[in-house]
Order: sequence, then C-alpha cells, then structure tokens
Amino acid sequence: MTKQPPSGISYAGKVVLVTGAASGIGRAMALAFGRAGACVVIADTAVDGGHMTAALIVEAGGKALFVKTNVTVTTEVEALVDKAVSHYGRVDVAVNGAAIEEEHLPLADGEDAQFDRIMNVNVKGVWLCMRSELRQMLKQEGGGVILNIADAGGLVAVPNHAMYAASKHAVIGLTKTAAVEYAKSDVRINSLCPGAVKTPMLARMLERDPGRDKKIKAAHPMGRIADPAEVANAALWLCSDQASFVTGHQLAVDGGLTAM
Repeated sequence: MTKQPPSGISYAGKVVLVTGAASGIGRAMALAFGRAGACVVIADTAVDGGHMTAALIVEAGGKALFVKTNVTVTTEVEALVDKAVSHYGRVDVAVNGAAIEEEHLPLADGEDAQFDRIMNVNVKGVWLCMRSELRQMLKQEGGGVILNIADAGGLVAVPNHAMYAASKHAVIGLTKTAAVEYAKSDVRINSLCPGAVKTPMLARMLERDPGRDKKIKAAHPMGRIADPAEVANAALWLCSDQASFVTGHQLAVDGGLTAM
C-alpha cells in the first residue's frame, strides 16, 4: 500500500483552496497539493490547526496561506475567495471539505437544533463555497475544478446518523446539478465519498461508541480504516488534467464498502 502522491501529477503554478483543512482529510489534502507544487489556501475555523497546516506546507518548501473562515457565513466565504485571488491571482481548484458529524441516535430521537447545525455546515457551507468559487472560475481564463467532500454515507444508509447521511446526499445532489449546469463552462465538479478514515472526527465518533471500530473495519471488505493520505491521493487525480473528462462523478474511496 502506497501513500505517495500519484506519479506524473503536478500542480506547479496552480492555486488550490481547501476548506476544513486544519485537520483530518482536509489537512492531508492540503499537504498533498502542496507537495505537488500548488499554492495552497487553507480555510477553517480552527486557527491553531489551520496555521499548523500552512506551516507544514511551508516547511516542506511549498507556499500556503491560512484564512480563518466560517463557511456558513456568506461574507466570510466571499472574503476567503477574494483573499485567495488577491494573494495568488486566481483559484484553479477548490476542495470543499468543511463538515461536522455529531449524532449517534435513531432518526426519531433527533433534535431540531442538531439538524440545523449539521445542515448549516455540511450543506449550506458547501453551497456558499461553490457559489463564490464558481463566480471566480467563470470569469478567469481556464475555468477550474471543484471537488466536494461527501461521504460513503452520501451513497448508502448510515443507521443512527440520518442527519449526517442526509447532508452528504445533499452534497452529492449539489455536485451533480452544478456539474451539469457548468459542463460547457470549463469547470469540472465532482465529489469524493470516503469510507471510514483515521481522522479526529472518527475518533470522536468512536469515543461515543466504544468498540465500534471493529464493526467499522468489518463493514469494509478490505478490513481496515483508511489513512487520510489515501483519500488525498484520489483527490489529486480527480482534480488533475488526467481526469479532464470526469465531471458530475462520485468517487468512492471506501475499501469496497458501497460495493456490498
């Protein structure tokens, strides 16, 4: 098993924006794009983590900028894209990964406030980011690529996580619709659907449900949980020119989970 970036893929001269990049999959993606030569714009509400991601890229010889951003606030999202453009000149790739997961209960036991929080970040946040990113990409030469981080739970049922699953199904709906709307505008839009990945989000879930890690591993035909770098490598390919005829696609990086 390799965690090295796919050979032949370079982002030299490209500007890549990644939301939710202070930790987990977002950080892994930001680091991978940085290693591939991109100028990386890192967005998150977690200031320390965001600065750490940027520092790791710079220490490795890359270029990075952290912008504290709440993706649920229109003005902050617009300021993020404006900052990326003013600093680096354009946005070639945007990875929308900011999300939350905070439920473990049957649907009938859910609360209004919890539903609103999840939908606000996971759906409205993606929509706001896509809107600002598209407006920039449509006016710049060469268009761009948008990658939304959905989830295997956006493709199948996730018992006791109905709100989260619904939010990720919605992300896929946004992805498909936008991909068709802008297919002739030199903008490709896809989603990535990871299975279980070793992230702080998964760690929090396992804290609420001790022993669940064995069940999670068993649910994946490959019998293990993914490393964030494995998801990042898939993103590198999907956002590259090697995937130039791929749009409106949901790429499952799930160890065979959704094949069952």
